[in-house]
Amino acid sequence: MTQTTFTNFTLFDGRSPHNEPHSWFIVDDTTGKITNRGTGKMPDTTHWINLEGQYVMPGFINVHTHISSDPATFDGGRDRSETETAVMAYQNLQALLKSGVTFIRGCGNSYDVDIKLKRMREKGLLKKTPGIMPSGRTFSMTGGHGDHPHSTYLVDSPDEVRKAVRQGLKNGSELIKLMATGGVMTPGDFMADPQLSIDEMKAGVTEAHHKGKRAAAHAEGNPGIQNALDAGVDSIEHGFYVTEQEAEQMIKQGTYLTPTLVAEWAIPEYGEGTLPKWEIMKAADALDDTYENLSRAFKMGVKITCGTDAGTPFNTFDKTGKEMELLTTKLGMSPVEAYQCSSINSAELCQIQDEYGTLEVGKYADFQVLAEDPLANVEAVQQTDKQVYLHGKREF
Repeated sequence: MTQTTFTNFTLFDGRSPHNEPHSWFIVDDTTGKITNRGTGKMPDTTHWINLEGQYVMPGFINVHTHISSDPATFDGGRDRSETETAVMAYQNLQALLKSGVTFIRGCGNSYDVDIKLKRMREKGLLKKTPGIMPSGRTFSMTGGHGDHPHSTYLVDSPDEVRKAVRQGLKNGSELIKLMATGGVMTPGDFMADPQLSIDEMKAGVTEAHHKGKRAAAHAEGNPGIQNALDAGVDSIEHGFYVTEQEAEQMIKQGTYLTPTLVAEWAIPEYGEGTLPKWEIMKAADALDDTYENLSRAFKMGVKITCGTDAGTPFNTFDKTGKEMELLTTKLGMSPVEAYQCSSINSAELCQIQDEYGTLEVGKYADFQVLAEDPLANVEAVQQTDKQVYLHGKREF
C-alpha cells in the first residue's frame, strides 16, 4: 500500500469549530481515503507533499446544481441539442471543481445528462470533474414551473407521478425533484402558486423512499412549501417564504432547507437590460423577505444545506463561495456554520456522510487549499487560483 502524507498546513476539518495549526494527514493512494491525521511531528514517510503553511478545508458539496443549464441565457439554453448540452455540462462540471466543489447533487437536468455523465465518469472517461449524485429530469404539472419536453416529466395525478418516478429511478435518478410552486424564471406563474398537490407529491416521495432515495421539492412560497412538507419531502429547495410554523415542522420531520441565496441575488444584481422586467421584479421583490425568513429558520434550528441553483441567470458554476458569503452576511451565520452547511448537512442530505464532507479518518481526501484563513474571512473561499484535490490527487 502506497501512501501520501500532506503536511505543513492549518486544517479546518469541516466539523470542529476551530482550526488546527501544524497539521498533517496521510492518504491511501489506492482508496483516496485519509488513514491518519494529527498535528506537530508527523510519522516517517517516503512520499509527502508540503502545503507551505496554507489553509486546508473540505471541498464543497453543492446540493442544488443544473449542469445542463447555461447561466448566460434567459431560458438556460434548454432548446440546445443533447450533444451541445452534454459538452456544456462537462465544462460546467469542471468549473465547479475548479471553484472548490468536489461533490454535486443534480437538481434537474435536461436529457438526463447528469445521469449519463456520471456513468462516463465512473468508467474513467471524464477528467477533472466532481463526484455526481444525478437527478435527471424534474417532475412538474402541465404548464407548471420547468415545463419543457427535454427537462421535465409532466404529471397530473398521483398515478402519473408514481409511474414517472418509477421511470426516472429506472433511468438512474438518485434524487426525485418535485415542483411544488411556481418560480422566478417561468413566465406566467408566481412563487405563491401551488402546483403539484400533496397527494401527487406524496406518491413521488413514497416511490423514492421505496428505493432508498431522497425527494426534494422546488418550493418558494405558500401554500406550496406547506404542501411539500405535508407530502414528506426530504428537502425544501429555496423556501424563500418559509414561515415559523413550517420551520417548526421541518425540525420535527428532519427536513433540510437549501436557500440558494446567490440565485435570487444574482438576477437583480446583473439582470437589468438583459432579463425580462417581470423576472427581475419577482426576484428583487422577494429578496429582503427571503433573508428575514431564512435567517429565522436557521436560528430556530432548521438544518441548512449548501446549494447555489447554479445555471440560473448570471449564476455561474464558480459561485459556491459567494453563497457562503451570503449565508454569513444575510442569514447571520458564522463562517464555520456556513461551511458546515456543506461539510455536514449537505453530506447527510445526500446520505454520503460516511465517506464525504469532513476531513476525518476513513473519509475521502477531497479538499481545497487556500492562501487565507477561511474562518477569519469568509471571502477567502472565493480565491480563483486555489488548489483542489479529489481523493488525494490534485486536479487544479
